Amino acid sequence: MALTPELHSFYCDLHVHIGRTSAGNAVKISGSRDLTFANIAREAAERKGIELIGIIDSHSPGVMQDIRDLLMSGEMTEADGGGVAYRGTTILLGTEIEIREPGRKECHVLAFMPNLAVMEDFSAWMSRHMRNINLSSQRLYAPSRVLQEEICGRGGLLIPAHIFTPHKGLYGCSAERMAELFDLEQIAAVELGLSADSEMAGYISELDRYSFLTNSDAHSLGKIGREYNVLELAAPSFNEFRLALARREGRRVSANFGLNPRLGKYHRSYCAGCGSIIDEAAATSERCPYCGSTKLVQGVFDRILHIADREQPLVPDYRPPYHYQVPLEFIPGLGKAKMNALLAAFGTEMNILHRAGEAELAAVTGPELAAQIVLARSGGLALTSGGGGTYGKVDRTRS
Repeated sequence: MALTPELHSFYCDLHVHIGRTSAGNAVKISGSRDLTFANIAREAAERKGIELIGIIDSHSPGVMQDIRDLLMSGEMTEADGGGVAYRGTTILLGTEIEIREPGRKECHVLAFMPNLAVMEDFSAWMSRHMRNINLSSQRLYAPSRVLQEEICGRGGLLIPAHIFTPHKGLYGCSAERMAELFDLEQIAAVELGLSADSEMAGYISELDRYSFLTNSDAHSLGKIGREYNVLELAAPSFNEFRLALARREGRRVSANFGLNPRLGKYHRSYCAGCGSIIDEAAATSERCPYCGSTKLVQGVFDRILHIADREQPLVPDYRPPYHYQVPLEFIPGLGKAKMNALLAAFGTEMNILHRAGEAELAAVTGPELAAQIVLARSGGLALTSGGGGTYGKVDRTRS
């Protein structure tokens, strides 16, 4: 009789972009130049304390060559159960793909593959339906359900990305129901995005069955881990990740850590006419309450209320807690020098956020900043709302 493996908690961020290959070729045009596969692995393992990280530009031929080189050199190895292992951190090989069905706006999805060989095969298929396979988040000229079949047929996982954002989120701009684009039985999970939380998603009943992910969508090394998850796994690997999303054999997402939606840059509607963020409870969806302009960009919260099929949100019993947490970089007064001192004392950002006590923090930063860090990790800092592509901020006058 096989023994049930012991499960452990792992910190996971499953949406990180590649800026450049090691040869300097662009992958994510808007990504930082130092966002290479190797640098992301080092940042996750050595500074952030992220133990399972999804690099979602692994389809690019230049990136795949970097992975092959790292495996050949022995710096990295193929992980048991799928993925690439580096110093206690496992990298999941993923890709972000843009789709656009006729008569709809475009949206993004994530696809994760078990290993490099499968990703190479999937990339070869995509290259026949994509204008530039080398770049990130490119449009796939194939129907969404064909894409779904190609992903799932290879043993991959399909996860709609930042589903509520007005900029290429499935619900944000492409459809009112996911069933309009995909077979719901072959969706592994959904990614909420920086401007939504579990309760907000609870207004839409078709999401009840899915595990939610909160990821950074990092375009620079510093942004890795600004949102993340805790997963209960036997080990960090693709196979264990699959089990956790399906909530099988005890594996599960046990916590989501994310920005308070008010900090998200698409949380509330925004007027392109006067530049105002419309944060009024009774704001009209047709005209700006400040200037009367009709040039409105609908925010995540307002969009959810518009497409909701419930009057009140439902949070299923299995849904893990969603912890509002302000990233360390948002905390006023926490500059580079003090951050480096904290890392020298506690090792990783996850240790600073989860394991260091207030007195220990104060010994490094002083009591005032230590108190701010404690408030940040418990969601206690006062915030101003984001909107129109601008992040919200910590309100120093009320914190």
